[in-house]
Amino acid sequence: MKTQLAASVLATESGARANQILRACVHCGFCNATCPTYQLRGDERDGPRGRIYLIKDMFESGEANTVAQTHLDRCLTCRACETTCPSGVPYGELAEIAREMLEVAPPRETPSLRDRAVRLLLRVVPNPRWFGLLVALGRAMRWLLPRRQRRALLPAGRLRRATAPTNGRRLATSPAPAGRPVLLWQGCAQRAVTPEVNARLATLLRERGFAPFAASAEHCCGGLALHYGSVAQAKATMRHNVERMGALDADFIISTASGCGVTLKDYGRLLPGQRAQAFADKVRDASEVLSGSTFRKRSFGGRELERVAWHPPCTLQHGQRLTGTVERILAATGYHLAPVADAHLCCGSAGAYSLLQPALARELAQRKASALMRDDPEAVVTANVGCQMHLASTLHAPVLHWLELLA
Repeated sequence: MKTQLAASVLATESGARANQILRACVHCGFCNATCPTYQLRGDERDGPRGRIYLIKDMFESGEANTVAQTHLDRCLTCRACETTCPSGVPYGELAEIAREMLEVAPPRETPSLRDRAVRLLLRVVPNPRWFGLLVALGRAMRWLLPRRQRRALLPAGRLRRATAPTNGRRLATSPAPAGRPVLLWQGCAQRAVTPEVNARLATLLRERGFAPFAASAEHCCGGLALHYGSVAQAKATMRHNVERMGALDADFIISTASGCGVTLKDYGRLLPGQRAQAFADKVRDASEVLSGSTFRKRSFGGRELERVAWHPPCTLQHGQRLTGTVERILAATGYHLAPVADAHLCCGSAGAYSLLQPALARELAQRKASALMRDDPEAVVTANVGCQMHLASTLHAPVLHWLELLA
């Protein structure tokens, strides 16, 4: 793609990188075939190719505009287009650079009262203490909430109520003397909404010779702020994590939420210096660490599930490029995986997206729900707390993290 970016944009490191990415695009349009929002809207500007042109125009003029902002806001950053692109264009990185420009010099448009309230809530989520209090309050008053929000706060429904505690042990704040030390990333939403997932992983790891521990210095991974365009805020919390947690004695940093994992693995690109890259090199998804192990089925209320539908989060299949690992573990454990059409498409959660673009997110969730339930599974399983909550708000079947299926 031929570019003529403004001199003021090219003079910056991010502008020079954007120019490099733009020139890699051959505008073939293959990306539109796997873009969820293009599938819904059929508008070129709501597909990756159209958004790339809007970003290019913005960088060439050196000024942000509301058209580019509107269509970038509708982008899930699911990165399915990256998996499809024959030229290997890192569209997600380009979108980050464009959102940073929109944050620094936004078009003159007053945000609505709802948008301001949602962005205030998004600043609470990265604080587990305050977000945990909000979740506890919501659960205590759940019968006053709309049905979708009520189901999202209790994501596993009837199966979770039949679940026994893992083993009653609190996650240690330092590694045990015996075993390979591994830092278990707790996550913001994960520890507030589904803390039993981290507890389940800790148990599975101990049984396999690891010494999992948590760190009180952990801050948000920064993924949520990246999603809604606060790049400076995201990088500030990333730097904290590298400085405070990068020096801890741990063979791996393990995440049960693929949304956190994909961001943590990207620290080496997002932050300068060898320490950030060394931190990122230690990050593993839970499935990577457990892939060589064997498991038994877990019982729920005295019975075992047989047929489940697997929803691979975009952050796992497109971001981390981990496909087939969880499926192999579940199949080897004895679960039958129901076939799911269009498994590459996003469910509509996408970090902050379900709050910032609720209409599109609901439509995507309904499409995904139809695909997941077509073969009548007993439960749906996934690998990211955001997907879990979002799907639970639409599905009547239980929605679980895949780790919860392992005894």
